[in-house]
Amino acid sequence: MTMGKGDRKTAKGKRFNASYGNARPKTVKKSAGTVAAPAAKKTATKTAVKKAVKKTAA
Repeated sequence: MTMGKGDRKTAKGKRFNASYGNARPKTVKKSAGTVAAPAAKKTATKTAVKKAVKKTAA
């Protein structure tokens, strides 16, 4: 079996035949991790407050 324009199971064959399927989906799937990551950052909005630490002389 050759992998070329006549092979409808490959993306190249789908483009040649002007059809869609598993090898050539119509919509691009988004990965789940990239969308949820910016919304999960709640610590970035809080201001960091550092407590003064007293050092004792030895």
